[in-house]
Amino acid sequence: MAEHIPHLKAFVKLGNLFTDFCNKTESEYTDWDLKIADALLNAEAHNGWFTQENCLRSLQAWGAELTEEKLTQWLSTYPEIGSKPAKKIAIIMAGNIPLVGFHDFLSVLLSGHRVLAKLSSNDKILLPLVASYLQEIDPVLVDKIEFTDKKLQDFDAVIATGSNNTGRYFDYYFSKFPSIIRKNRNSVAIIDGTETAEDLALLGNDIFWYFGLGCRSVSKLFVPKGYDFDHFFKGIYAHAAIINNHKYANNYDYNKAVYLMSNYNILDNNFILLKEEKGYASPIGCLFYEYYDNNLELQEKLKADAEQLQCVVAKSGYENTIDFGQTQKPALSDYADGVDTISFLVSL
Repeated sequence: MAEHIPHLKAFVKLGNLFTDFCNKTESEYTDWDLKIADALLNAEAHNGWFTQENCLRSLQAWGAELTEEKLTQWLSTYPEIGSKPAKKIAIIMAGNIPLVGFHDFLSVLLSGHRVLAKLSSNDKILLPLVASYLQEIDPVLVDKIEFTDKKLQDFDAVIATGSNNTGRYFDYYFSKFPSIIRKNRNSVAIIDGTETAEDLALLGNDIFWYFGLGCRSVSKLFVPKGYDFDHFFKGIYAHAAIINNHKYANNYDYNKAVYLMSNYNILDNNFILLKEEKGYASPIGCLFYEYYDNNLELQEKLKADAEQLQCVVAKSGYENTIDFGQTQKPALSDYADGVDTISFLVSL
């Protein structure tokens, strides 16, 4: 199967580059390592949310997935790959976390199509560098990757990611094209009170990695009535240093002031605010929580709200959940919004 996947070897080499870069010291850098290091500095200077730590976290995660074994296993269930003429796929990318649009980029090229990418202004440095590396080692890709900041035109299908508001615009504007339109989603965690300190420390990764800006970031807790939040606060204390980031601290301070002036009851451990709330999309520096009576009712609520949710984190006892600490480590087959991107692409 591997020999039928377009550009597989190029992406495996990219994965090796990412992994090696994350494991090297500066004295060991090659020319491409120096280019990556420079791009990461520029990315952080351009967007303060893209800290070196978070950029490296993204590279490390992708390096772990871009292996020949994982890529081949992922795509082995799509025998149609490469059997139809290549199409030009417009990709409108989000910019909330580093390389957030890379999975779409990867999917389009590995399915044999061409990329026309419109980058988010928040994440316009990293992917062009990745593309230049791929084009150097696989020159066929020179004619298969195009970036534009102008109006999209001359494409066959579109994958667009945005907010609920932009999603409605995308639905209208691209109504005549085959499309995947993604809107706002959030992730939640279910607490039952039996969690260990290690469980909660891992949950802290789900909450705080990438400053909670991703759709896979846990933005809300479901807790049993009478839950002792001191246990939760102790479990996530390892993440207290996040308040030293000025952009995060500014959001935390602002939201705290708003909540206090509005006389909301909040819980505060000096680096995150907890507010009881029915909604899912908590602001930066905040985490919503909601009490539940029993597992069955909660399961039904989560089913009813499924289109608003990306990940549900829990220890056990619920359908379609993932373990603590795993939301920011998606596998290649963990499609955004649960929509199979490769099936869409090979059907064109």
